[in-house]
Amino acid sequence: MNTEIIKKDDLLFYITKETMQSEAQEKIGRTLTDEELHVTRKGLESGLMTDIDTVFNTILFEEIQKN
Repeated sequence: MNTEIIKKDDLLFYITKETMQSEAQEKIGRTLTDEELHVTRKGLESGLMTDIDTVFNTILFEEIQKN
């Protein structure tokens, strides 16, 4: 397993298992099983990567318009 250490200041966005478990506890009243966390990871990867280019383009376009 490759565990790369990333400085917190280098991150722009991240979701930890702890964050996901907290969300699950709040929304469904329990924590997720390991199997459910695996499905959650796949869903997050798929959902966040589906249209990331549109998100990046929108952010960068808005920045250009400010200047």
